[in-house]
Amino acid sequence: MFAHLDPVVLSRIQFAFIIAFHILFPSFTIGLASWLAVLQWRWLKTGNNVYGDVYHMWVKIFAVTFGMGVVSGVVMSFQFGTNWAGFSDKAGNILGPLLGYEVLTAFFLEASFLGVMLFGLNRVGRKTYFASNIIVAAGTLISAFWILAANSWMQTPAGFRIGRNGLLFPVDWKKIIFNPSFPYRFPHMVTAAYLTTAFVVGGTGAWYLLKNRHVSQARIMFGMAMIMAVLVAPLQLLFGDAHGRNTFRYQPEKVAAMEGLWKSERGAPSILFGWPDQKEEVTKYAIEIPKLSSLILTHDPNGLVRGLKEWPKGERPPVPVVFFAFRVMVALGVLMILTGLTALVLFLKKRLFDTKWFLRWCVAMSPAGFLAVLAGWCVTETGRQPWVIEGILRTSDAVSPVMGFSVALSFCAFVLTYAVVFGAGTYFILKLIRKGPAQVETYGSHGLAQPPLFTDPASKKD
Repeated sequence: MFAHLDPVVLSRIQFAFIIAFHILFPSFTIGLASWLAVLQWRWLKTGNNVYGDVYHMWVKIFAVTFGMGVVSGVVMSFQFGTNWAGFSDKAGNILGPLLGYEVLTAFFLEASFLGVMLFGLNRVGRKTYFASNIIVAAGTLISAFWILAANSWMQTPAGFRIGRNGLLFPVDWKKIIFNPSFPYRFPHMVTAAYLTTAFVVGGTGAWYLLKNRHVSQARIMFGMAMIMAVLVAPLQLLFGDAHGRNTFRYQPEKVAAMEGLWKSERGAPSILFGWPDQKEEVTKYAIEIPKLSSLILTHDPNGLVRGLKEWPKGERPPVPVVFFAFRVMVALGVLMILTGLTALVLFLKKRLFDTKWFLRWCVAMSPAGFLAVLAGWCVTETGRQPWVIEGILRTSDAVSPVMGFSVALSFCAFVLTYAVVFGAGTYFILKLIRKGPAQVETYGSHGLAQPPLFTDPASKKD
């Protein structure tokens, strides 16, 4: 009954499910940790406890999200051994140290100083408490550095040699870490994380303003989020363009799938929308802008763009998935830029906080960052197929020698477990958001403010 189950397909589906869950959490906590550090700085500098209200609400959400990210990350690491033994065997000498560096230099920082952020307000000095926020924020960025270095190396491998039995060995760690795509993918991902946080925080603040609840705190959330949208969303467009041109150089087949181009041509058009047909090797119902693809990718309206027919069918990525995921990512990015520009116009008109339709729009845009990140990672990972390490190791050769039924069974177990664990975590986060920020009371030897949740009655002085 289960003999027809393909372990390669099932392992890919299972890993896609796991990584889709996992990427949501760091894409939120990277930006949230940095924003919490800014909030803490504003609170200490101004003495305005409204910043403290906002800080203490979101630091609890950060703690829950960080915990769920750790759980999903551990599960993802285990899969390298259970489902991808061929990959671990061939590339373990390179990727093992990179992932180990992430744990040693980043995770320990985050896990250790998160406790100070949660419980150390009236137990350590102002500078120590603020330093803990900075360290946790730095830890999230360091973590992203190593993870992006590892994943970028899989996209554009460099600095290695192939030994006996096909094992890969490091030759130059500088080239491995700073491989050709890493300098472009790292800032692209970090700015995506900042935008994800900005739109979640902005949507939450907009919801409070619509409900006329926690107005002072909501104005801080919404205002700071819109500043990020105004500044970072256009910057993300520049990073995305640079990343696209780098991909065009090192992974042209991926770009051809993103663009839905089958024939190599000069002055290639940009297809806004269409339906890629892999059997007929044509993009049907295409709505095109002449020469735009060549202009974007080569900065020359008559530049040459290679089409998918340049590669054998067995070396082409799944075109429809890459094609549509890319358009979802770009569309959401454009909407983010337009949201930031609209916020700037309303701010200049002094209508930012009381324009109802825009507040509703920002509530609707709350998940935009998550969706854009998922679409972007879908483009990145699916566009690399059929390779798990570009040009070196095929996905079909990386899978573990297991039966399809075993993979299907473990996948069902993951789905059920994740539904319970992450469903509970998400429910708690939404409950914290519905409750909103509690007003803080100033007390303690450092003259700071602490909400009732963290109050230790025995330490409170009369």
